[in-house]
Amino acid sequence: MPNNAVPMSQSRTVQSRLVLPPDTNNHNSIFGGRVLAYIDEIAAITAMKHAKGLVVTASIDSVDFLSAAHVGDILEIESIVSSTGRSSMEVYVRVVSRNIETGEEKLTTESFVTMVAVNEEGKPVPVPSIYPETDEEKRLFETGPARREHRKQKRALPH
Repeated sequence: MPNNAVPMSQSRTVQSRLVLPPDTNNHNSIFGGRVLAYIDEIAAITAMKHAKGLVVTASIDSVDFLSAAHVGDILEIESIVSSTGRSSMEVYVRVVSRNIETGEEKLTTESFVTMVAVNEEGKPVPVPSIYPETDEEKRLFETGPARREHRKQKRALPH
């Protein structure tokens, strides 16, 4: 591992949110856009912790809405830097909803967000590399290069 590498766990961030009526649509389930805002915010915080500085969102690769969260549910949002480039960081975000009355937990959303560390002028700056410690971290870390290649191929497509 490179000598400037830091453990992935150093960037781990967890937030809890209560789903309130203003956050929901006519089905009493949370707006997807609200979840996207939570994902972008926690990804930025996670990347700032890793980069120890400013970051910008470069892309949100995929957002898979797997189940709905409803009024009164608690969202538990967890993120970690899962891969790094020279100045970029891939952040894995997982959203779980918990029904407070039944205790039922459901995976609501998973996403990968690419953040870039920047200086005050908005120019990219280098970030430390990472290394995994747990089995989950190893899975995310080892599959990172394939996701990076997929992103590169998508960018190469004509628009």
